[in-house]
Amino acid sequence: MSLDRGNLDATARAELLSVAQELADIARAETLRWFRQPSLLTQNKLAGGFDPVTEADRAAEAAIRAHLARRRSKDGILGEEHGARDSHSGLTWIIDPIDGTRGFLAGTPCWTILIALADAEGAFLGVIDQPYIGERFLGGLGEAWYDGPLGRHLLGARATAALPDALLSTTFPEIGTPAERVAFERVASKVRLTRYGMDGYAYALLAAGQIDLVIEAGLHPYDIAAPQAVIEAAGGVMTDWSGGPVGETRQVLAAATRDLHAEALALLAG
Repeated sequence: MSLDRGNLDATARAELLSVAQELADIARAETLRWFRQPSLLTQNKLAGGFDPVTEADRAAEAAIRAHLARRRSKDGILGEEHGARDSHSGLTWIIDPIDGTRGFLAGTPCWTILIALADAEGAFLGVIDQPYIGERFLGGLGEAWYDGPLGRHLLGARATAALPDALLSTTFPEIGTPAERVAFERVASKVRLTRYGMDGYAYALLAAGQIDLVIEAGLHPYDIAAPQAVIEAAGGVMTDWSGGPVGETRQVLAAATRDLHAEALALLAG
């Protein structure tokens, strides 16, 4: 039988929640071995630009894949560093072993491990993990919680409904294409505060009720899947810039409330 979110019994849900956290634990241990180590080896994946990958990225994803081979051998895998493995169960794990490799190289603690589980409809379980701070944000299958230095508590997006009250995040000031940057600036000019450079950690902060908007462009499925599951479990909204499903356009608009999302969406559209 092909599995999806609608035909999982309590035992299956518990197993998937456990496996997701096991994968995050494995990647946490692997990445921390390399963080802020001068011996870390780095390669550039992008001709004419800089898209780094480190031995920490590859080692963490390899460790995750090895664990899935033992625990969930029929599930598919889509990873940033080692490609795709077909699913024979109906479920696929979507992995970004280090989201924010530039931040990892710089020694800043905003990089994250992103782990999601998807069926044919998309991601329905996600983990955003920040190993150095020791924070974990999990959403999906009826769960939405934070665990870290501040203890364990439920996640919940803020009730911010208007742009003048909103805190906005994007990774790069020069977001996307020139046209995308102009659209972003229409929103940024209306908010209370804009912050840069947080990569996937920004989505976790939205789910935790710390910020209100995340706008990004030029993303890949492994950048998007886990944040979407966590944000939606926390009560937030995540679409592309036209209000459709995230993915093909590589654009993300994540918002704490539907009212805020609608206001930002209108400005992005011009």
